[in-house]
Amino acid sequence: MSLDNLVGKTLEKIEPDTANIQKLLNAAIRNIADAHVMEISVENRFDAAYKAIMQLANAALQANGYRTLTSKPGHHMTMLQTLNQTIGLDKQTVIVLDALRKQRNSSDYSGDIVPASAVEECVKSAQGLLEELRHWLKTNRPELLAE
Repeated sequence: MSLDNLVGKTLEKIEPDTANIQKLLNAAIRNIADAHVMEISVENRFDAAYKAIMQLANAALQANGYRTLTSKPGHHMTMLQTLNQTIGLDKQTVIVLDALRKQRNSSDYSGDIVPASAVEECVKSAQGLLEELRHWLKTNRPELLAE
C-alpha cells in the first residue's frame, strides 16, 4: 500500500518543514543520550530510546510530506511500518522496531518489567535509525537538513 493510500485513514499530507524535522532530530539525539544514563531506571532508559525511535520515524514521514493522524489509534504502528516506504528501511529492522513498540505497550499499559536486553536493543535500534535517517536525508532531501 502506498503512503497516498493511507491519506485520510492514518496519514495526512503536509509540506515538509526543515525547522520541524531538525527539532525532531535534535529531540531524538537528546533522548538517545538520556537512554545511556545508567543512573535512571531501566524502564525510563527504554522509554527515552523508544521516544527517539518515534521522533525519528515521525521525521522520516514528515520529510516525505506526511504525518500521522494522532486522533486515530495506531499512529505509532503506522510511523514504524511506513519506514520501509519513507526511508527504505529493511523489513527485518521494521519487525524489530515493532517488537519494541509491543514491549513499550506491555510496560506502559500492564506494568511489565522491561528486560535489560530490551533496553540494549532499543538504544541500538534508535542509534541505527538515526544513522539511517541522516543518510537518507543527505542522499534524498539534503535541503531538509540544517546547515
